[in-house]
Amino acid sequence: MSTPARYDGREAITLSRLLDLPEVALFDEVPSTLDVAHGLAAGGAPSGTLVLADAQSQGRGRNGRAWASAPGAGIWLTLIERPRDQAALQVLSIRLGLRAAAVLDRFAAANVSVKWPNDLYVGRGKLAGILVESRWREDRIDWVAIGFGVNVRVPAGIDGAAALAPGSDRLEVLAELVPALRAAASAPGMLNDAEMAAWRARDLAEGRACSSPARGIVRGIDVRGSLLVGERDGEAAVPCRAGSLVLEGES
Repeated sequence: MSTPARYDGREAITLSRLLDLPEVALFDEVPSTLDVAHGLAAGGAPSGTLVLADAQSQGRGRNGRAWASAPGAGIWLTLIERPRDQAALQVLSIRLGLRAAAVLDRFAAANVSVKWPNDLYVGRGKLAGILVESRWREDRIDWVAIGFGVNVRVPAGIDGAAALAPGSDRLEVLAELVPALRAAASAPGMLNDAEMAAWRARDLAEGRACSSPARGIVRGIDVRGSLLVGERDGEAAVPCRAGSLVLEGES
């Protein structure tokens, strides 16, 4: 029999108790925690099931981007949720980013900022990323897989990356991060006034020029989570729902 996977010395059953979750699927390494999560969810895994790996060989990001996640270098997870409010899915990435940023402030060297739609930064360095994938059964949501990765140490050979402060304990981070992600997934409706204010306080891009998903000046977001981009001549801002935000000077 193979030895059960451990995560900083803890087995899956211990982690499920620590994090108050119905199940933790723990691996030393997988291609992608997202792929594992979809398989478990299709088999009936309950809301709150966590897939956690020490390393990934084919981690997945927006637009099909892939990368390797080295052992011990970060926290690589996917959380399965089965939300009831389908309208709230429009702003789920925004809510996840805001809740995660508030948690990671404690573990980062400086306050965490947000970049539409789903990236977290410390200064000009990317600290964490979120990828939400939904699966539907006819006209209703069946489950969402919330992929989240955060650098515990700066990855070698990657420019423009940030990490948590030296000495950050992954289990301590998980103990605060997982409940925050679950709370974001269960929140109803569009963004409220407090969430809009929180975004403005952390927004990395507002007031800066961008070339994508539209060309102009970033004017923040609306309550549906759309990026607002205004023309340089002061015309009304245009809401953008899809694409990635590329700021002036970025590739």
